[in-house]
Amino acid sequence: MPFARLASATTPTCHIGLGLAAVGRPGYINLGRDRDLGENRSAEALRTRTHDLLDAAYAQGVRYFDVARSYGRSEEFLADWLHARPDIDDVVVGSKWGYTYTAGWSTDADRHEVKDHGLATYERQRAETDALLGDRLDLYQIHSVTPDSPALTDKELHARLAESAAQGLTVGFSTSGPAQADAIRAALEVTVDGEPLFRTVQSTYNALETSAGAALAEAHDAGLTVIVKEGMANGRLAAPDAPDVLKAVAEETSLGCDAVALALILRRPWAGVVLSGAATVTQLGSNLHAPAVDLDADQLTRLATLVEDPRAYWERRGELPWH
Repeated sequence: MPFARLASATTPTCHIGLGLAAVGRPGYINLGRDRDLGENRSAEALRTRTHDLLDAAYAQGVRYFDVARSYGRSEEFLADWLHARPDIDDVVVGSKWGYTYTAGWSTDADRHEVKDHGLATYERQRAETDALLGDRLDLYQIHSVTPDSPALTDKELHARLAESAAQGLTVGFSTSGPAQADAIRAALEVTVDGEPLFRTVQSTYNALETSAGAALAEAHDAGLTVIVKEGMANGRLAAPDAPDVLKAVAEETSLGCDAVALALILRRPWAGVVLSGAATVTQLGSNLHAPAVDLDADQLTRLATLVEDPRAYWERRGELPWH
């Protein structure tokens, strides 16, 4: 299992991964995107930016990189970076299938991605991913499983995923929405020939949205590697948009709001990898200070007041515009 390489790593940043959702396409829902990316969002500009981020992350001990078919050209950018650095053989690469990117490199498309968890989409997107990442792909995840997803009940799909697992590919899933906990628990019940199908779960968990916590602990206890996404709540927990409580705690630690927000997640014993979604090398460097943050009981109590009702959180997330 490729994640064993992460478990054996000893650098403080080995439990932080780099997700490329924000730099693989010109439009995304993160706050502050105009400030972070500027006006030049050509494919070549974002390719260069992605490679700079990957270089900086690798140099500072990051060993997990996360992409998806729907993250524009993120797989292509990562594949180019890997191809140009054949001596790098100690990274773990994860991608996701189930959403198709439809924006055509535009920031104002009517629809930026279309979801389909059917077997035909899996077969098509698996071939597309293989064409780019080939044997560098370690983990393939179903993208944004919800309790009503057909991917939880499609036995033919399960059989195909199990075939890939038997050939050495780790099979996982990600979740989204206010019922993440239900989706996680349902996925834990999926078996093929009596064996659990999924070996990883990637879910949203942050200072504002903690509803999946107990289910993620159960997944960890069941032997799955837990990957945490959206630790910065799409920029809502980063300066200058962070809540006052977070800003105050960050000032007390002499580190950034982002480092404190990610440190809060790293404290969870079930958190195997916490993703940075940095769009700039400066942001990445600040994110990577998270392991150095030491929060006391009073600070943790104050930060706990930030938790929102999950339905309200996801409703607000759904209203964020694509910049």
